[in-house]
Amino acid sequence: MSRFNRFALALAVTSSLVAAGPALAKAKVAAPAPIADLVKAVDIPYEAFTLDNGLRVIVHEDRKAPVVAVSVWYRVGSKHEPKGKTGFAHLFEHLMFNGSENAPGDFFEPLQQVGATDFNGTTWLDRTNYFETVPTAALDRALFLESDRMGHLLGAVTQEKLDNQRSVVQNEKRQGDNNPYGLLWYEIQENLFPKGHPYHHSAIGSMADLNSASLADVKKWFTDNYGPNNAVLVLAGDVDVATAKAKVQEWFGDIPRGAAVPAPATSVPTLPALLAKEVKDLIPTTRIYRMWTIPGLNDAESVPMQMAMSVFGGLSSSRLDNALVRKDPIAVSVAAVTQPFEDAGIVLVQADVKPGVEPALVAKRLDEEIASFLATGPTADELQRAAASYLGGTITALESVGGFGGKAVTLAEGALYSNNPAYYKVELDRMAKATPEQVKTVAQKWLSRPAFALTYTPGERTEGGENRGGAVAAGKADIRFGPHHYWNPALGDTGPDTGGPISFADRSKLPAVADLTALDFPAIERTKLKNGVEVVFARRTTVPTVNVAVSFDAGYAADPRSALGTQSLMLSLMDEGTTSLDSIAFAEAKERLGAQIDATANADETVFSLFALKPNLGASLGLLADYIRNPAFDDKELERVRAQQLNRLKAEMNNPNAIASRVLMPVLYGADHPYGIPPSGLGDAKAVTAVTRDELAAFHATWIRPDNARVFVVGDTTLAEVKKQLDATLGQWKAPATAKPVKHFEIAVPAPKPRVLLFDRPKSPQSVILAGRVLDAKGGDELEELRSANDIFGGNFLSRFNMNLRETKGWSYGVRTRISSDKDRIAWVAAAPVQADRTGDSIKELQTELKSFLGTKGVTPEEREWSINGSVRELPGSFETSGDVLGGIRNIVKFGRPDTYYETLPATYEAMTPAEIDAAARKALRVDDLVYVVVGDAAVVKPQLDGLGLPVETVSPAN
Repeated sequence: MSRFNRFALALAVTSSLVAAGPALAKAKVAAPAPIADLVKAVDIPYEAFTLDNGLRVIVHEDRKAPVVAVSVWYRVGSKHEPKGKTGFAHLFEHLMFNGSENAPGDFFEPLQQVGATDFNGTTWLDRTNYFETVPTAALDRALFLESDRMGHLLGAVTQEKLDNQRSVVQNEKRQGDNNPYGLLWYEIQENLFPKGHPYHHSAIGSMADLNSASLADVKKWFTDNYGPNNAVLVLAGDVDVATAKAKVQEWFGDIPRGAAVPAPATSVPTLPALLAKEVKDLIPTTRIYRMWTIPGLNDAESVPMQMAMSVFGGLSSSRLDNALVRKDPIAVSVAAVTQPFEDAGIVLVQADVKPGVEPALVAKRLDEEIASFLATGPTADELQRAAASYLGGTITALESVGGFGGKAVTLAEGALYSNNPAYYKVELDRMAKATPEQVKTVAQKWLSRPAFALTYTPGERTEGGENRGGAVAAGKADIRFGPHHYWNPALGDTGPDTGGPISFADRSKLPAVADLTALDFPAIERTKLKNGVEVVFARRTTVPTVNVAVSFDAGYAADPRSALGTQSLMLSLMDEGTTSLDSIAFAEAKERLGAQIDATANADETVFSLFALKPNLGASLGLLADYIRNPAFDDKELERVRAQQLNRLKAEMNNPNAIASRVLMPVLYGADHPYGIPPSGLGDAKAVTAVTRDELAAFHATWIRPDNARVFVVGDTTLAEVKKQLDATLGQWKAPATAKPVKHFEIAVPAPKPRVLLFDRPKSPQSVILAGRVLDAKGGDELEELRSANDIFGGNFLSRFNMNLRETKGWSYGVRTRISSDKDRIAWVAAAPVQADRTGDSIKELQTELKSFLGTKGVTPEEREWSINGSVRELPGSFETSGDVLGGIRNIVKFGRPDTYYETLPATYEAMTPAEIDAAARKALRVDDLVYVVVGDAAVVKPQLDGLGLPVETVSPAN
């Protein structure tokens, strides 16, 4: 995906009761920074070199934190898979994490030991990538691991591993297919790209192909595609090019060049005529799509096409939003997105029909808006807003060296797809120079062709995903797995292959980790505004941006029990304008400034957030203050956002994970407790339908008040400067004379009643299992030992629970346990999406594992070591960005911790013993009082649940 697409279009009472701020409405808004100036701020200096074996290496030096992002990109994706071998690239992504010849254990364990962050691997149409961000002192270890799986993998690939990961991939597919719209991507690829086109089949592939592959077939696929000459290695962070050259040569230099990988023949296909199709799914309302293919990301018309779709349906103030959602509200949501790949791309335009409106009318109006846009094209102002919005995201992404979207990704994509690590500059230049006439011409060229018109309608699916690029067909023999072994002589595997390359590096053991640099958390400063509101500040100057969070002690726990969903509806309505700016004007004002302003809530807090470009900070803060203090609460807009929230509620009632949470939390906490509510905060349909404009304004006046607020600021400014700007906007806000409201946490939590609550979701290929209990602890307690115990039992990829159900048995794509982060009573919850025929067995395994963990098989020294090492060593990489620091400071304040909390945390972890971790787990957790929720096909899972010895009740989630 191109840089532009990733950042710009992510795959989104009376007025007297509201505190007025007339000075804000009349204040002159400063002109936004010119686009050309913002473009100049985007720069990622690099040096590059190539080893004799063809490995291309790119180095970017960034000394702000003692971490290095290591990112390896292979030019092999699903498009390279020939007939009969679909899914091989994705399967190998899994196999590459299962150990190599000289590092035979799980790849994550040595990374966990050094405190790696942002580590994962992904497969897509054009490439496969692997990435991790490690402390500088652990760079040799990361390079050892990456080079060992590049050059020394095949001796460690066994039949047992192949069978296990094949099963894991099946469950990854089931998990995706099981969600609403889970089959959409099959429709897109199979209908826009003809049979034989490299983009016709999905990246997860055909399980029939994978099941028929022999171990020899799989090893040949690796040999043919994973040579160093088919890869790009990016090192970004606390490293210079001289150090990089020496280390990369040491670890990768001995790997022989692989075979040349031919690029498949591709094209940008055009449908011969309009193609219309209707499918059914468990969705809340009819969704209408229009889709086309477009050129790949290297084509000069790719960026103008993306600009066009941003204006048409990507911006908050887009043409589609204004026409079909705001002015003539016949749709509850609309979007227009592009997704360019290397050789072609897609445009997707969609509209969700407002309940009660005829889908045919919405389809007609959608087509009319497309035709109108193609006839008129965008305005210069619309292009400016699209560019400013995109650049805001681009500049903030420069703060991260790695992960899913940092600087290493940008450089690697440019090198791999465009033979130019700085290709992002080409795209930015095209964006800055785009004219209305050029964008109109490009949009007309590509969207005047026949479209794929897909309509999703609510109803039971008539077709599953089993035979569409994915799961094992019905009737296939069950494959069972024993304990996880890397080389099992019983299966004919003899251990590492000695016929591979001879290594010049010492691969006999993992490289030692040198002295690690401790976390240097930014200094926290404090002041108060004229009206007494506290400001908590930390300076970060890496990029010219500022993050602000205005936090109120409210959250979903403040919702009236008789009107759950009130706060969510209030926040949605606040997005639709102020007393001086209507909905469209407010959206346009944010976009011109390149600012992001929004409101979110969790159980405890309601937070109004601002991301601002430094040159536009003053104007952005004025807009934020107007947003908080002077919401319009327009009656007409209320009916529109009410319909949207009801639609989201319907969607939640079709999502298996959301259903499970809606059932579990009220049962655990009791319906009267502040936390005994559906955790999404969407509430229930009856209350959302009934709440009035006056009640929303009254809720705002009650909870959103300056004496209930605290302001957090992190970024490229000073406390003195930002205080001056905040005093001019929020400092004039007067608190009402009424007493501050309270939340009633004194309400008792009910005694646990162990049982299984079953929600019937017919034809689900996978069951979602939740199990939980409320703990006798609060979020601000000293919980480090308990959190370490949870990490070891189920909170980490390497945990006992996950390694059992995923890596040993292959019943799940991944399971976890978690401890909530609420301010008052916290809960422990296990979450396990598993294949349907293993639902009962999975619950038994959870019970067995937990009983063992709390009994005679407590924490081992080895588990204590990887958990503590990871928790300590990941700290510097965990606060790399301003957003990370902002979150850390908010947690310090929320839980009443000292400002030095994170810097003293390593000593707390390192002092822990296995016995102390065991004691914390045994005090907090139980096996015999868990409440289970299962969302799945009752016809399949009920007989399994009846054998557990627990009462089984069929339930519906509160709505």
